[in-house]
Amino acid sequence: MVNLKIFVCIKQVPGVSEVKIDPKSNTLVREGIPSIVNPHDKHAIELAVSLREKYGGEVIALSMGPPQAEKALREALAMGADIAYLLTDRAFAGADTLATSHTLALGIKKLLEESQEKEDYLVICGTQAIDGDTAQVGPELAEELNIPQITYVLKFEMKGKDKIQVERAFRAEEVVIIETKLPALISVLKEINKPRNPSMKGTVDAYSKKKVIPLTAEDLEVDSKELGLNGSQTEVWRIFVPQRKGEHIKLEGTIEEMSQSLCDNLKEDKII
Repeated sequence: MVNLKIFVCIKQVPGVSEVKIDPKSNTLVREGIPSIVNPHDKHAIELAVSLREKYGGEVIALSMGPPQAEKALREALAMGADIAYLLTDRAFAGADTLATSHTLALGIKKLLEESQEKEDYLVICGTQAIDGDTAQVGPELAEELNIPQITYVLKFEMKGKDKIQVERAFRAEEVVIIETKLPALISVLKEINKPRNPSMKGTVDAYSKKKVIPLTAEDLEVDSKELGLNGSQTEVWRIFVPQRKGEHIKLEGTIEEMSQSLCDNLKEDKII
């Protein structure tokens, strides 16, 4: 058994296939739209909980978002996380990926400073969020914490008390094996596991026994100029859903016939 803190970062996202954009603010319209835990993050939660079950330690779920993001953290608790923290404050609003990772890093640093024991820690993120698909927060968070990072993780294994070994997807058909010492951050692909469904007891405990603790800008003891829109280094000029152009082409016949038809269409459209 190891004495390990496992931070798992999750995000609440719109539970629709096509998001709506406010044309004035260039932000996502969330009112009236159901929200879910980012699907990639469920794989991060599953890995964190399975590691706790196998090696011991504590699973800490974190999210930055509005008060309603507490629901996503309750789901993480129902899946087995031990405690959750919601970084919520108007000062966090409008954050780009850099300001988001900075705020999450401040939260993790605060929790580590408050811990009475100086154990190693691991940060687990989903590879990307389905509402942005940038895959930037994980790597930027590692830089903010000044710890090693490994992205696109397919398999994970502890090597002793302070070292991890992972298989990382590399190019189309290649996998590389990487080892590093803790603390470290990994971002996981959906192929790494199958997330569990919360049990009835897990759901009841998530609302009756476990805690979601809010953290504000004041709690983090940081200048609001470093947070949210003020702390963002990028500015959104316009967000829009691209319009579909052209019609679908259905290819039929043998593999050779379909391949030839595809090449003929590409040549006709002057793509090749």
